[in-house]
Amino acid sequence: MPIIAAFDHDPDETLDYSIDWTDWLPGSDTISSSDWDVPAGITKETQAATTKVATVWLSGGTDGAEYKLTNTITTVAGRTAQRTIQIKVDEK
Repeated sequence: MPIIAAFDHDPDETLDYSIDWTDWLPGSDTISSSDWDVPAGITKETQAATTKVATVWLSGGTDGAEYKLTNTITTVAGRTAQRTIQIKVDEK
């Protein structure tokens, strides 16, 4: 799956990263559920979604490591889609 965005992350930070699904969602369809697949080595603190945006809060990670996180959504109309972001951990 292609990476749609890449972010730098300090392992001492707890930050949020989001995917805005607005352009992909047709008409009045909205997100009904969202799940983030987060690999071992970086910590998913929490996740949330609005009707158009899926967000994950991350902490930790190993300096120099890169992590690919996949967000899977299901919409009210029953559509399912996935997008992947990349997190590069860089001690600042």
